[in-house]
Amino acid sequence: MKYEKITEGKFLDRPNRFIAHVEINGHTETVHVKNTGRCRELLVPGVSVILEESSNPARKTKYDLICVNKQGRWSNMDSQVPNKAAKEWIMSGGLFPEPVTVHTERKYGNSRFDLYVESPLRKAFIEVKGVTLEEQNVACFPDAPTLRGVKHVEELAKCLEEGYEAYLLFVIQMKGVTKFQPNWDTHKQFGETLMEAKRKGVKLLAYDCLVTEDTMEIRDPVAIDLEEPYAE
Repeated sequence: MKYEKITEGKFLDRPNRFIAHVEINGHTETVHVKNTGRCRELLVPGVSVILEESSNPARKTKYDLICVNKQGRWSNMDSQVPNKAAKEWIMSGGLFPEPVTVHTERKYGNSRFDLYVESPLRKAFIEVKGVTLEEQNVACFPDAPTLRGVKHVEELAKCLEEGYEAYLLFVIQMKGVTKFQPNWDTHKQFGETLMEAKRKGVKLLAYDCLVTEDTMEIRDPVAIDLEEPYAE
């Protein structure tokens, strides 16, 4: 996944979920934030950020904020790019050994899953979750309670009953993490739902990404730890 027209700036503040103020060459610009999550650990005043310039002259904001430099490491925070990167990765043979056809936004039951993969050997639904939250090189999801995420995981488990394969792919939008785990403190129910889905046969995957100023590419598997801290 490659961005076309980028520029670097310095993050100043974030008045709301949708916009931020960024300094570009000494000028303060209002930019669109391509992630409505909290991202408080990333968007710290003074950090370097990467912006993509829009090709639409009618837009209110000229730039999208897509990437943040956190302690010397680029972290992508564009919530739209994990699905695109996952599709590229799967079509290039990253997940399945045989050639596959990949469809996006395929409806099943009461949910619409990110990817549906077909080949003579399989029919698989794949839900993709972008991960930007990291602490001490441990990646966590979600960064805010997500009832929608719980619903998606539960629906994935139902796919198995009709003979489909079901995958939940966590795309960690940075390099250098040691493991992935549910964010138990933020949304315990999501972690419990993951454990139940795995028990039923949903395949849980976590992969990190090589992130540069203008690219993001899925790279290496990351260990998943589902053990709840301090559980009795």
